[in-house]
Amino acid sequence: MTERKLKRPEVLAPAGTLEKLKTAIHYGADAVYIGGDAYGLRSRAGNFSFEEMEEGVAFANKYNAKVYVAANMVTHEGNEEGAGEFFKKLRDIGISAVIVSDPALIEICASEAPGLEIHLSTQASATNAETLKFWQNEGLERVVLAREVSMEELAEIRRNTDVQIEAFIHGAMCISYSGRCTLSNHMSMRDANRGGCSQSCRWKYELFDMPFAQEHRSLTENGDVTEEFSMSAVDMSMIEHIPDLIENGVDSLKIEGRMKSIHYVSTVANVYKAAVDSYISDPENYICKQEWIDELWKVAQRELSTGFYYHVPTENEQLFGPRRKIPVYKFIGEVLSYDEASGIATVRQRNHFRVGDEIEFYGPNFHHFEQTVTEMKNDEGEMIDRAPNPMMIITMPVAQPVNPGDMIRKKKD
Repeated sequence: MTERKLKRPEVLAPAGTLEKLKTAIHYGADAVYIGGDAYGLRSRAGNFSFEEMEEGVAFANKYNAKVYVAANMVTHEGNEEGAGEFFKKLRDIGISAVIVSDPALIEICASEAPGLEIHLSTQASATNAETLKFWQNEGLERVVLAREVSMEELAEIRRNTDVQIEAFIHGAMCISYSGRCTLSNHMSMRDANRGGCSQSCRWKYELFDMPFAQEHRSLTENGDVTEEFSMSAVDMSMIEHIPDLIENGVDSLKIEGRMKSIHYVSTVANVYKAAVDSYISDPENYICKQEWIDELWKVAQRELSTGFYYHVPTENEQLFGPRRKIPVYKFIGEVLSYDEASGIATVRQRNHFRVGDEIEFYGPNFHHFEQTVTEMKNDEGEMIDRAPNPMMIITMPVAQPVNPGDMIRKKKD
């Protein structure tokens, strides 16, 4: 029987800071997307200076990874000033592509920074093959599909186009169509489409009856705000459907979350890298491992769903009513070094923990183990019973060998 040759999609991870960029690549991401100091949609994401971009690109090059820059804001009159120089600088730094939605910025980039690859942002709502062909004819190499595209539509788009397809597979879902929302503009005077979204849909709302000339009355029981009237969507997780994405020709599997922690970035990149590698190496015998699913729940903030891929979301994909209790883990430290002879690890603390805590070490390529903290010493070699100070350096015996860059978490009490 002839062995099938499947194209391996890239695992594309978010990187809100230089630390997150290095973490994502260390934990298996083939590419990362970042924001610059201008033209992006995450003004609070720890955006990169040109110097940080240069360092990030140099780091990525060592691991044959790529760095993309999101420049996907909707420009109003005057917002496009300086964009040509910005794009030329990105090209010269070695950025692999820019992710853009505004036609003005696309035109400026194509004309003033030739050689810099352009990807169409999900904000542009590409939902059919004809749209992808249009943007391909405009010179774009890749299209990030709108999150409203179903798996059936994705398959049809792939059959009728050869432009690269990028699709979201994990992370927060915007309640508005393709993320085009002005709720934040009205609720907090921050323009969501120019980098200022305050996530007003995530706020807690209550419903009132306001009869004319009478005191308004809460319509929730006893006035208790239980989020029956939230406008918030649950998060996406496609870990159980990797075969569908690969078989239907997705070129890049995109993880949302430039504002999330290195705990989130490392965990999610690690899981999807493992799943993709497993399917590509042996598709006929592939199974989705329960440990991958369990791992993703350790960094979940909300319920998880498959978004629009298999059906139009209902109230079950929104945060109405009581929630299921999600196990909450906190990131408590990272390994700096390990002495094989003594079995002692040097750790930088990132959250409080103490002797007697049950903790979990994890690293790239799905290396995991749990143990109890039996003893700790501070950087002066003194025995301590807890690590309360941010970023303090401690040493501790570990049950198995660890590597620099491995991380430690514990379940919250």
